Amino acid sequence: MGKRLPNLHAWQWRTYADNHKHPTNLLLHVLAVPLFVVAALTLVYGLFSFSFRPLVLGLIGIAASLVLQAQGHKLEAVAPEPFASRKDAISRLLVEQFITFPRFVLSGKWWRNWRKRH
Repeated sequence: MGKRLPNLHAWQWRTYADNHKHPTNLLLHVLAVPLFVVAALTLVYGLFSFSFRPLVLGLIGIAASLVLQAQGHKLEAVAPEPFASRKDAISRLLVEQFITFPRFVLSGKWWRNWRKRH
């Protein structure tokens, strides 16, 4: 794996727009990231309330979200850097879902990439 900046947020943001240009990937992310966030919150609720149904629904939602995003990334000309470890994967995925993708949308970069393709 390449040299990682100590600040994961900055490192991820630096190439994020380049890894999210294909229109199908943009659409998949706009659907899958909110699914991930809701599923993660549902999972946490299930854990703290000791409720089986939210726990299972959260896991299914997270898995579905990640599968959709992985399919979208296969369409990109510039692939994201591979994960170096399980810890790297978890930290990068959580930062992407809760910080980087919402920032990408709110900054207008999602829309700019969408317009370039249409």
